Amino acid sequence: MLTTPPLAPSVLRTLHSLGIRSRSDLRRTGAATAFLLLKAAGLTITRSTLWQLAAAEAGISAHQLSAPDKAALLHTLKHHPPAALPPPPDQAARLMAAALDKARQATAENEVPVGALIVRDGQILAAAHNACAAQNSVAAHAEILALTAAGQSLGTPRLDGCDAYITLEPCPMCASALMQARIKRVIFAAAEPKSGAAGSVCNLFADTRLNAHTAVFGGIMAEESRTLLQAFFRRRR
Repeated sequence: MLTTPPLAPSVLRTLHSLGIRSRSDLRRTGAATAFLLLKAAGLTITRSTLWQLAAAEAGISAHQLSAPDKAALLHTLKHHPPAALPPPPDQAARLMAAALDKARQATAENEVPVGALIVRDGQILAAAHNACAAQNSVAAHAEILALTAAGQSLGTPRLDGCDAYITLEPCPMCASALMQARIKRVIFAAAEPKSGAAGSVCNLFADTRLNAHTAVFGGIMAEESRTLLQAFFRRRR
């Protein structure tokens, strides 16, 4: 089990709240990721905490870390994808259910069943579904339409602090738009093995060359989304 000392009590409490209680938990998460999650949780921490986490992961004391070890940790931290705490499970389920309702609406209009929400502080700012056929536009994906509606509602294209709930992993076009809008978290349901840009084909959100700001969480109500998509394409065939 992780202990205090060497970890500060506040660090240990927060790690426990994140489900990181043992060395094996820490190894699965990684010291750099755990450090970023602690910062995302609001803790004011310094590099010494990073050294302590890395030492705990390795089963050694912090003073045994070498200068190259520390340099490697800092390099990992610099190139780490954005990290954020996941939304509360009940909130994630409620909002993804609302996005799925938009996807069902798309099905009724003979559009590919994908729905998207833009959310701030748990409240829906905008909701949309695919409308490529209706608008004769390849750009009329649910994410683009929801981002546009939210930007118009707030009077700004920058949606800092907002989350996007999407029933299907975003494609490269939509992933780029979500990052340009400074969306804080993308929560999606089903993976898209043919064009997914959040880990399936590529992961634009993890490419720090793109000045990424967005953390990604997938698999929320994935089966419900897959069922909608499979039924739609089965009818089309």
